[in-house]
Amino acid sequence: MRFFLYVLFILTPVLAIAQVNPKHEFRAAWVATVSNVDWPSKPGLSIDQQKSEAIRLLETLQKNGFNAVIFQVRPASDAFYPSKLEPWSRYLTGTPGKSPGYDPLAFWIEESHKRNMEFHAWFNPYRVAQKADEPLASTHIAFQHPEWVIKYGDKLYFDPGLPQTQDFIAQVVLDVVSRYDVDAIHFDDYFYPYPIAGSAFPDTASFRRYNRGYSVEQIADWRRDNVNQIIQKLDKTIKSTKPWVKFGISPFGVWRNKKDDVRGSDSSAGTTNYDQLYADILKWQEEGWIDYMLPQLYWEFGHPAVDYAMLSQWWNDNSFNRAYYIGHAVYKLDPASPVESWKKSEQLTNQIRSARKLANFRGSAFFSAKHFYKQLDGFKDSLQQKIYNSIAIVPAMPWMDNQAPDKPAKLKKGWFKKIKWEKPLATHEMNEAKRFIIYKNPVGTKFDPENPHYIEKITNHQKIKLERGNGSKRDYEIRVSALDRLNNESITTKPVIVKL
Repeated sequence: MRFFLYVLFILTPVLAIAQVNPKHEFRAAWVATVSNVDWPSKPGLSIDQQKSEAIRLLETLQKNGFNAVIFQVRPASDAFYPSKLEPWSRYLTGTPGKSPGYDPLAFWIEESHKRNMEFHAWFNPYRVAQKADEPLASTHIAFQHPEWVIKYGDKLYFDPGLPQTQDFIAQVVLDVVSRYDVDAIHFDDYFYPYPIAGSAFPDTASFRRYNRGYSVEQIADWRRDNVNQIIQKLDKTIKSTKPWVKFGISPFGVWRNKKDDVRGSDSSAGTTNYDQLYADILKWQEEGWIDYMLPQLYWEFGHPAVDYAMLSQWWNDNSFNRAYYIGHAVYKLDPASPVESWKKSEQLTNQIRSARKLANFRGSAFFSAKHFYKQLDGFKDSLQQKIYNSIAIVPAMPWMDNQAPDKPAKLKKGWFKKIKWEKPLATHEMNEAKRFIIYKNPVGTKFDPENPHYIEKITNHQKIKLERGNGSKRDYEIRVSALDRLNNESITTKPVIVKL
């Protein structure tokens, strides 16, 4: 028995290292600004209060292992940044069109990048107003072009069938891409609005004028083609402006049911992207118009209509060589949530572990950020201690660029545990070194660059001070590599030896 325990004691460190999490994985949370869901907590806060809330939220996400934030910059034809095209959002000050006195988008980007988190700018394409009778800013485009706007239910929307609205949306996105250092443009599931029972979407006028040869019986195909056009237009707009900016979509979790299409999933969802929202996600993937797909799989294992395991596998099998992430419903772990089957942290933990077994899965996003302030029945402990207990890098996208930067030059150690290096020269803007990975392993152990437990830190500086551990001093090998904008990684430098 003693011999067995001795052997187990000796092997435990080896086993712990073997059970590593992915080095490359997207780990994000949505920050919803519409109706002040996540940030700011209410309209009318001071600049300092808004900034303090933003920093608290980012630090909470960072503590839980996240490396990206999906921030809603345009919830309803409004802006969280100074814009000549659309008015300031009411969710900042309580008054549409009123400036908050600073640039929230610039602040969020700066604070996200400071924490080595990617910033994905999240837009809603067609929504004009959450309530049809709410006041709009006097400068709103709806007053200049009332013919662009449709009332459906109690909301206002841009008419997706008008070329003019497509061009305007593309201009709004172009404005942000050209002026801000965003890492990606992100759209969610809101294209054509979710249908209202007994109420047809009122686009007959635009169909008569711009039907492009589609018959009345083909109006659903025409609507899908309208959305196809805006997706293709946005892809071209983004890539022609800054070819390193990604374009991602987070659709509703079901493309089509198998009963309606042999390519569909074995589900029985009442709403689907293709049939009710007119969003043909598979086509966008096949055509290469988007860089990542992040379906909202907000159901549990064994759900009778839309089983998580089945659906996650279906999207994996239909990712068409583009990045495949999964959207998770962390809000269902909220103590106030009525969904009893989610009141155990193992539901989400097991969803991530299950997804990691899929060949094309590359990461997760959680709706929404504010829920990480809460206890969540131990899910945060699982993130911090198990599934996100090592640093992860957002996966590269080789179809956008696969040329890694050169390695850092002249790595040197200085006094007081400091190291410094020089930034490598770039051959073009795409492969410029933007951040650096510092690796640390004990002298005498084999260095493995694919093991994220050897990553000491990721920084955008060219020198750092290394931290000492709690144990006795020992010698460590320190290496540095470079990451470009798209997270292509250089080879590492030769090591320097530092006693820590």
